[in-house]
Amino acid sequence: MDKGKRYRPNVAAIILSPSYPLECKVFIAQRHDISGAWQFPQGGIDEGESPKEALFRELEEEIGTNEIEILCEHPKWLEYDFPKSIAKKMAPYDGQTQRYFLVRLKPNAKIDLATKHPEFDDYCFMPVNDVLSKVNHFKKGAYAKVLKYFKDEGFI
Repeated sequence: MDKGKRYRPNVAAIILSPSYPLECKVFIAQRHDISGAWQFPQGGIDEGESPKEALFRELEEEIGTNEIEILCEHPKWLEYDFPKSIAKKMAPYDGQTQRYFLVRLKPNAKIDLATKHPEFDDYCFMPVNDVLSKVNHFKKGAYAKVLKYFKDEGFI
């Protein structure tokens, strides 16, 4: 992490379908404000909140459910810088430092993108090997690292 930059603390969820481990498909969603921008659910950590507390809150706020089972947590914080087109809107932060969780959606969970403040307008479950071809360019480095870690650990 560049010591001169400010990174917003954040959590991100890699959500496996309820059929995991029989089928290894990952949830990915399209941002409602940027057509074609696909990503994992993520969000800021509030003052006094633990990363796990933020994870459950953010999932409820973004996909309408927090009915998940945590399988694994990436051991390190991963950073990415915002592109110039986004940086001004995110001031005073230059990027985000994220804690990633690998979770499985519970069988009876219902995804509902029509939340109080919708972030996404579409979603799908796709094979994990296809994810990097669909996500935002500036997040690919962090996503590649975290997906490799969970693969190497034998989860995906």
